[in-house]
Amino acid sequence: MSRSSPLRVDVLINGGGPVGALLACALGKAGIRTAVVEAATPEALARPGSDSRAIAIAYTARKVIAAAGAWDGMKDEAGEILEIRVTDDSSPLYLHYDHRDIGDDPLGWIVPNPAIRRELLGALARAPSVSLLAPARLKRLERLAHRVEAELEDGRQIHAALAVAADGRGSMLRNQAGITVTRRDYHESGIVCIMAHDKPHHGIAHERFLPAGPFAILPLAGNRSGIVWTEGNDVAAAICGQDDESFRAELAAKVGGFLGDIRVEGARFHHPLTLQFADRMIDHRLALIGDAAHGMHPIAGQGMNMGIRDVAALAEVIADALRLGLDPGGPDVLERYQRWRRFDTMLMLGLTDGLDRLFSNDIEPLKHLRRLGLAGVHQLGHTKRFFMRHAMGLVGDLPRLMKGEAL
Repeated sequence: MSRSSPLRVDVLINGGGPVGALLACALGKAGIRTAVVEAATPEALARPGSDSRAIAIAYTARKVIAAAGAWDGMKDEAGEILEIRVTDDSSPLYLHYDHRDIGDDPLGWIVPNPAIRRELLGALARAPSVSLLAPARLKRLERLAHRVEAELEDGRQIHAALAVAADGRGSMLRNQAGITVTRRDYHESGIVCIMAHDKPHHGIAHERFLPAGPFAILPLAGNRSGIVWTEGNDVAAAICGQDDESFRAELAAKVGGFLGDIRVEGARFHHPLTLQFADRMIDHRLALIGDAAHGMHPIAGQGMNMGIRDVAALAEVIADALRLGLDPGGPDVLERYQRWRRFDTMLMLGLTDGLDRLFSNDIEPLKHLRRLGLAGVHQLGHTKRFFMRHAMGLVGDLPRLMKGEAL
């Protein structure tokens, strides 16, 4: 692409993070011409420094990653989720999910975020119909009647039928389109780190609801687990600001002794937790995916999975439109995408927000109610299996990629 001759593609994606890269890989597998504009260098995308996040990947979300050609390289670093144990503080009542109750497959996987980024970047490089423009930034984007015209800061130009905002919670394209956002600040922060331990986790994920917020232990490959630890903003900053041994000791006290001695691997960090959602997911020749469309509390580990569901739905409506000779950026195509994703997105946002409101407190009547609720669901086999299937992504009108089918 020269500065005088525009790159002509079907889809222009602004943002090369995991969700944007996954969409590009999925489209690339179908031979759909795609350009990805990303501000970071490819090296920074592949090796994101001190990123110590462990990402929950649901059963059907893994199928989307596999269809995009990125799963094989990360599966050895992924820990299987075979069971989930949910407890409320010190209560003896609990909720237990076991994958054997619904089949032989894991409920999901826990994958280090650097592995996800690395393998998606590799899959991008192997897709001949995908152009990764990085480092690069959009200087101008005009959504005209019949196409999108973009200019990069270095003068290069791109023409496309559709622009996709995969540029995060502060999305530039969403803001340019005048799409309003509803937000809620939880006044909490999530402390994130990777923990090595002497005893095996046996593929069991633990979700403990404490008055300050949930505390999750997520099984990675080997004797390692990801930690997501919720505290108030000031407390989280103070905990992360301790010296290494003091932080390790505080984490060990929180975990308990069932995994033996523990060690913290790599960096630890904390980030504020908020809920936000765009009041619509589309505009003229524009679709929002991932955090540009919705951001939720990590209480159920569904943030990345909701972005992957966006990818699967949008990739399918684009592929179907092109197969029929239709405009992939046309209003009917985008309305189909929004209808497909809107209810599922709002349901999950409401669920995660409701769980945080219910469990992040120490009010006695609510404590008794929620503990009885956990025990009740545990005893109701049909209800419990439905919740398990929903968490795996097996409920609802699934896009082809989530069913393991080609676009």
